[in-house]
Amino acid sequence: MTASDTALSIFLEDEQATKQLGEDLALALKAGDCLALTGDLGAGKSSLARALLRAIADDADLEVPSPTFTLVQAYDLRIPASHFDLYRLADPTELDELGFDEALQNGICIVEWPEMAAGELPSERISLRLTHEAGGRRAEISAAPKQTARIRRVLAIRQFLDEAGLPNVERRFLTGDASLRAYEAIHMPDGSRRILMDWPPLPEGPPVLDGKPYPKVAHIAEDAYPFVAIAQALRDHGFTAPEIYKADYDQGILLIEDLGTEGVLDANGNPIAERYRASVACLAHLHSMRMPQDIPVTDTHVHHIPDFDRTAMKVEVRLVLDWHIPWKRDGAKATDAERDEYLAIWDDLIDQLRAAEKNILLRDFHSPNIIWREDQHGIDRVGIIDFQDAMIGPTAYDLASIAQDARVTIEPALFRTLMDDYLSLRRAQGNFDEAAFLKSWAIMSAQRNCKLAGLWVRLMHRDGKPGYMKHMPRTLGYLSTAFQHETLAPLRDWFVRAGIMPSES
Repeated sequence: MTASDTALSIFLEDEQATKQLGEDLALALKAGDCLALTGDLGAGKSSLARALLRAIADDADLEVPSPTFTLVQAYDLRIPASHFDLYRLADPTELDELGFDEALQNGICIVEWPEMAAGELPSERISLRLTHEAGGRRAEISAAPKQTARIRRVLAIRQFLDEAGLPNVERRFLTGDASLRAYEAIHMPDGSRRILMDWPPLPEGPPVLDGKPYPKVAHIAEDAYPFVAIAQALRDHGFTAPEIYKADYDQGILLIEDLGTEGVLDANGNPIAERYRASVACLAHLHSMRMPQDIPVTDTHVHHIPDFDRTAMKVEVRLVLDWHIPWKRDGAKATDAERDEYLAIWDDLIDQLRAAEKNILLRDFHSPNIIWREDQHGIDRVGIIDFQDAMIGPTAYDLASIAQDARVTIEPALFRTLMDDYLSLRRAQGNFDEAAFLKSWAIMSAQRNCKLAGLWVRLMHRDGKPGYMKHMPRTLGYLSTAFQHETLAPLRDWFVRAGIMPSES
């Protein structure tokens, strides 16, 4: 393969290689992309389009008829897709009558014989030309730099899999998360499945504090080393975390164990009490053990688990000031006096955490990151994922994460059960200061939910992900629960005066 910022040239040795390119492109395309396929009759355009559509559908038997006579065939898939064949297009202006613009706005358009549309196709399209060459085919791709980068990325992952001894394995989109990581399901020849984590390195964002970008201040993992380190430490201590089969730290590509697909929620998205209680028991066991802070990952790299320090805590709670208040006030920012008072309150609360029990905190120990393994026993039933941002800090943070799950409502009865279970298990372990723990729990609950109250708004306005706003009422409700502890009275009063919460809360 040869490549530039806007062009790629790939030799496809046989029909399987053409199909594989189509499957890989299915992972690169996004809504708004137009893929224009050119080439002589028999060059492989329809084969590639068929493989692409079946991969998006995750259905090897999806019927993909040629749109030669209908001119367009629409598919309601993970990404809506429309397959156009313009060979019989009488006039380029007829493209409007076929609903091209609407199809492109809502999904992707695959266009065979794009030359028949003259200048009616978008200028920023992905052009793919197939030509016969030496018993195979040559695919030449040109596109805008960002589109080309996406295609190069999926091809780099294919090369990574080849180097892992897994040529021709089937790849399918699995999921993305609130970060910029994405995941693929890798279907092995024996019918099993592995997970590929796509975590591309990114340029640093704008400085938010002391000249540092948000991830550095808040100790958000920026490469794959922390994930591998924490997975290793958890597995070494008897917990269920994914085995790492292969890692490319420079490119940010990991091939890891698939722990399963069963979660801790029922079919209606409600918490399953037994599974939450088992997760809390797992957490209590974790907090009874001392985890190392320095973990060797490779011969040349040691991961130092960062401390959940004052700076990290405060940069997270500042999201209330920077995002939540402007949203609440129709764009009006917090005053300087409000900011100073809010941050001073947090300085005092953080001071009160000096005596709190500290150990590893996984940071996002809640329903999206817990895999239920029904056929296992004890803590092995609880599979743990998405722990790369782990820190050393107040252990109460993770109990707040699960007992006040950000993604699902934990009703008061289950909340009390989870808290009682955890406290009973910790008391049985001995040497447990329950009153101090509950105080740190209230502070950590408030800290986490203040962060989330701002994060949901940031995801909507900055990242174009409004779906997370559905969690806002729950987050503020959880915050009200934390405010019931007397040590949170100053913060509760500030929220009332700021108009974020009613006085009766």
